[in-house]
Amino acid sequence: MNHQADPSDNAAPRDARERSAPAPRLLDAERLIEERLGDRPLDFDSMLAVSNIYRAATAVRRRAEQGVLSELGLSWGGFTTLWVLWVWGQMQTADLADECDLSKGTLTGVVKTLEKRGFVERRPVEADRRRVTVALTDAGVATIEKLFPRFNRYEGQMVSALTTAEKQELAELLRRVIVTAAKRPSE
Repeated sequence: MNHQADPSDNAAPRDARERSAPAPRLLDAERLIEERLGDRPLDFDSMLAVSNIYRAATAVRRRAEQGVLSELGLSWGGFTTLWVLWVWGQMQTADLADECDLSKGTLTGVVKTLEKRGFVERRPVEADRRRVTVALTDAGVATIEKLFPRFNRYEGQMVSALTTAEKQELAELLRRVIVTAAKRPSE
């Protein structure tokens, strides 16, 4: 595998390099991948970038569900649904599923759970009774307004090893990946 060190990598002050050093276990996994697959004509840099996006997202989600979200008995999907409805207001279920990046079937279960807890309510659409809108109840608004500051502190903890500039750069780079991933293969 042909990995050249980027000279700019050494430009960071020593404490910044130490602060952002990857966990040894991850580096070991990456070395193992290189050892097992290194003789093949693969794009290892892309493989590592995408696998680390996945690992980071999974770790952040798991920790949220075990920590800040568990305090209120919410799943990631439940939290995301409350968040989207809080920010954008009531929505039809198909739009809500898209915004939450959940399948319609998964959203149905999430909404049923949130409805049982009194956080959301479903209403038929007047023009087409087969369609349903979902809206936060007063209890749902109170829950997300109470939870979100704690969730935001959690977000800060997850990126505490990054400087403000690094957080902004990471957000921009991930936006580019999201846009690329959203394109159809023929685009």
